[in-house]
Amino acid sequence: MVNPLQPPKAHLKSTSPLSENERDGTLLNGRLHYRQFRKGYRTGLEPVLMAAAVPARAGETILEAGCGAGAGLLCLAARVAGVSGIGLEADADTVQLAAHNFLNNPFPDSRTSLSALQAVLPTIPSSLRVLAPTANGRFHHVMANPPWHSAHGTPSPDERRRLALSAENTDPQAWIRSLTRWVLPGGTLTFIISAAITDRACHTLLENGCGSLQLYPFWPKQGREAKLVLIQAIHGGKGIFRLRPGLVLHEEDGRFTDAAERVLRRGESLSES
Repeated sequence: MVNPLQPPKAHLKSTSPLSENERDGTLLNGRLHYRQFRKGYRTGLEPVLMAAAVPARAGETILEAGCGAGAGLLCLAARVAGVSGIGLEADADTVQLAAHNFLNNPFPDSRTSLSALQAVLPTIPSSLRVLAPTANGRFHHVMANPPWHSAHGTPSPDERRRLALSAENTDPQAWIRSLTRWVLPGGTLTFIISAAITDRACHTLLENGCGSLQLYPFWPKQGREAKLVLIQAIHGGKGIFRLRPGLVLHEEDGRFTDAAERVLRRGESLSES
């Protein structure tokens, strides 16, 4: 997988010292400062693609489960001015990194607010109800890239990477069931998952009051089988299932396609066509 981070630009300066375990970089072709750990789990394409699919508008609220160091919420806030987002992350040190990244990316719209809270999914702390910006403690949009690597495979020796990727202690369906309780009626849920569990994810959404499902495949190259898909649903939606054309990520020589460049480098939304 190609890492979307670029070398840091001179105008993006961190306000806190860099530890030996961290490295500075950028997202969206230098528009966003982004700090992450040198070893273990590294941010990939998934949070950037996921953020590009959320149909948020100014003044709306977003909950991201498994936010890592905050890439998804940052990219969404860069595309949609005036959103308010809370990220949930299991690892306490990664929560601190997310807080650093949110602080070091000031947005011009004063309504933009991003924060992170420690939580081990699928359990979500009741304190989130108080922190949520809406009166009833729910969100206009929920997004997540749940851990989906098989618990029967070889586990990563790095604890953070194992926590981020492995379904050893939970499963994506448990995340989906939990998160359906935190979205407003008419709000959206957006997940990036392995294509192998798409049927189960769709079934779980339908079982928990969500409909109007849309499936968006990500093709590694033209003519290749999709390994990752994006599923989007509406809480209480009654629309028909829709299979989107999807996005081809790479040319044969490994370069990003023009369509992928527009999302990953320029921060545009995923095409509706």
